[in-house]
Amino acid sequence: MKKMMCFLAFFLPGVALAAGGNVHLDKAPIDLTDKASLQRGAQLFMNYCLGCHSMKYQRYQRSFQDLGIPDELGQEYLQFTGEKVSDYITRAMPEEAAAGWFGAAPPDLTLVARVRGEDWIYTYLRSFYVDESRPFGVNNTVFPEVGMPHVLQPLQGTPTRTYEEQMVDGEMVKRYVGIKSDGTGAMSPDEYDQAVADIVNFLEYTGEPSKLESHKIGKWVLIFIAVLFVFVYLLKKEYWREVH
Repeated sequence: MKKMMCFLAFFLPGVALAAGGNVHLDKAPIDLTDKASLQRGAQLFMNYCLGCHSMKYQRYQRSFQDLGIPDELGQEYLQFTGEKVSDYITRAMPEEAAAGWFGAAPPDLTLVARVRGEDWIYTYLRSFYVDESRPFGVNNTVFPEVGMPHVLQPLQGTPTRTYEEQMVDGEMVKRYVGIKSDGTGAMSPDEYDQAVADIVNFLEYTGEPSKLESHKIGKWVLIFIAVLFVFVYLLKKEYWREVH
């Protein structure tokens, strides 16, 4: 079993948000029909997030069923603290202790994709960089002065902000280019981006587990309304023919 690590808050009271919404957000490659991606995302969440964060509105069993994971395999590889398969996904860290350690208990992430949006989370998880002035040694371009460590660093490697020099009005200035890893992580840049996309895909699913089913039902409802409109229109013409 991989060592469980914890996400601290995606947001903590009193911490500034991304500078007035000026940060460009990358498009998250969300595909709720991709069961393999959702399964990988669930595994990454359980290994790297669940130590601190919970999903108290989502049950293990519902996740296993929707993601095509047999209960036995789900309990063996995705449940680490002996819960029942019918239990809600709760963290191992005691809430009161977490509040004492970090100043505020790490938030529940069941609905974070609906609150923040999948593009925000996708960009956020790929925007950590080394900043020795911060308590955890990292900062984030999307969420400046964020109050959490970069727990995916073993996968990504050590990320730093990169710049390039450009001539502007006759002067050489440095322009921010992006985040670059030093290559010491377990994944290549493309693999890391895919891992983040998998996590975000899973968070998007837990935000609304019945989304695909709702869309499917919605299409049939629209077809029914369209057919009903035809009959209602013909009935209306028949009534008005008698009136005239």
